[in-house]
Amino acid sequence: MTEQKNPDKEKVNYFDFSEVLTYFFRKKDPNRPKSFNLKAMHTINKISILMFLGAVIVMIVRAISRA
Repeated sequence: MTEQKNPDKEKVNYFDFSEVLTYFFRKKDPNRPKSFNLKAMHTINKISILMFLGAVIVMIVRAISRA
C-alpha cells in the first residue's frame, strides 16, 4: 500500500526553537493582566531556560574535550 501525502496536513517540526529564542525579546502585551504572580512565573521560566541551556553547553563542551 502506498502512502499518500495530504497537502492539508500540517507539518510537525520537532526542533522549532523560535518560541524559546523569542521568549526573551518579546514586547510587553498591554492587554495582559499585571500581577506579581505572573511576573514571578515569567522570571522563574527565564532563569530555568538559561540554566538548562547553560547545562547543555557544559555537557557538549565536556563531551568534545574527552574525545
